[in-house]
Amino acid sequence: MFKARATARPHPESLIISGLLTILVALGQIATGTYLPSLPSLVVELQATPVQVNLTLTVFLAAFAVSQLFYGPLSDRFGRRRTLLGGLCIYLVASVACTFAPDIESLIAGRFAQAVGACAGPVVGRAIVRDVYGRERAAKVLSYLGVAFAVSPAIMPIIGGYLQVWFGWRAVFLFLSAVAGSVLFAVAFLLDETNRNPDRRALNIVSIGRNYRMLLGSAEYLGYAFSVAFVFAGLVAYIAASPFLFIDTFGLSPDQYGLLSMFNVTGFLAGNLTSGRFTVRVGVERMVLLGVSLSLAGGLAMVATALLGGVGVFAVILPMILFLAGMGLVFPNAMAGALGPFPRAAGAASALLGFLQMSAAAASSVIAGSLVHTTQLPMALSITAVSATAFLAFVTLSWPRRDRGRSVSPRHDPPSA
Repeated sequence: MFKARATARPHPESLIISGLLTILVALGQIATGTYLPSLPSLVVELQATPVQVNLTLTVFLAAFAVSQLFYGPLSDRFGRRRTLLGGLCIYLVASVACTFAPDIESLIAGRFAQAVGACAGPVVGRAIVRDVYGRERAAKVLSYLGVAFAVSPAIMPIIGGYLQVWFGWRAVFLFLSAVAGSVLFAVAFLLDETNRNPDRRALNIVSIGRNYRMLLGSAEYLGYAFSVAFVFAGLVAYIAASPFLFIDTFGLSPDQYGLLSMFNVTGFLAGNLTSGRFTVRVGVERMVLLGVSLSLAGGLAMVATALLGGVGVFAVILPMILFLAGMGLVFPNAMAGALGPFPRAAGAASALLGFLQMSAAAASSVIAGSLVHTTQLPMALSITAVSATAFLAFVTLSWPRRDRGRSVSPRHDPPSA
């Protein structure tokens, strides 16, 4: 059903495949960002509490985290393409189920299944980049993918806001079903296999345990992975709190809230453009250090603004732009730095990175969603705390080992099959 002549498929480094990889890496963000403007209305329409509605985000992030641990070894064993096709089928079915969910419990279950399918995109997408490009080139490619990836947090809440205003929340999930079907079709007929040397022992429990033990024993890997995880947790604190802060407290409509994402994306876009231009010249390590520093500065600026009595939309948005500029530097460089030394276990390294990222995000969502957001201070303190954790993790774990990261060390690789 999904077979096509390999000769008809574009080259892995072609523009069309780069665009497809961008969408794959952004699948989780698309599935989350589009429905954010609908969160307050779900409380009313499904007769749920704000805590129950926030569970649709928390459960998604938790399922996204755990599922990545399986997709990595699956893609190392059976190949990137077949693993993607399986995940995208799950994503499509779950999105349709969410569209017709009769109550909040069904929607939570649908979001769980949606995450299980969607997380194949970023795990396998990052592994494909590692298959095709080297360490420094991978950082540059991920940066330029991030430029396009930065468009999704700008466009998706806008689309979701207007769909919510015009048609209601079910139209949001109908749109996500259409996205899932389109991406599934594109992968089936455009994407060639990039894992030319599948690891036959990748699904062996001992092999899986050895791979993850090897990764968890690498301070260099953990420093990069924690940088990504805790900076992303800061973004999730904003995602969990901002709809209620802006719509319920500041009085914005769902479509107006969606339009605010245009401001936020400028920071992330600036960080990615800077990374793409200077990473090869400056180095992965220095770009990550600059990124975690900027994100921490953005969180501190938001706290200071709140303590000084600055309340309102731009008292939140301007510090958030600075935070996201840092995130735009951290993401491509820290991901490349984490995956670079492990070519034989790129799927496992990508999966563990994603697990740590989404686990931190799920915890951040629970904490931010349980706070009272009459001002931006609770959210600002959450963002500052996780940004400080990212900064400390990088400077204590990866930065002291920066001279080792430019070459692949054979001792990092598991025995070949």
